Amino acid sequence: MKADLDNVAVELTVVLGSAQMPIYKLLRMGRGAIIELNATENDEVQILANNHPFAKGHVVVAGSRISVEITEMLMRPTVYTLETVADAA
Repeated sequence: MKADLDNVAVELTVVLGSAQMPIYKLLRMGRGAIIELNATENDEVQILANNHPFAKGHVVVAGSRISVEITEMLMRPTVYTLETVADAA
């Protein structure tokens, strides 16, 4: 069974902040352009797995390495199926 899990692709995304800008400004940006975010390096980050939030954490900088420490696991939303709704009725 472990071998089956080794083949599951999961895209992890860490969201530190966000920014809004008109598309024309984005198209004019060149390599090395800086986009200011509405957050600092000390703010909490969201951790997404396949675009679904599953944890929160903090950025940790140690020398030249940057990592994310998970501080809170989020509850999975309840998924209702026809069977669970019928059982509850």
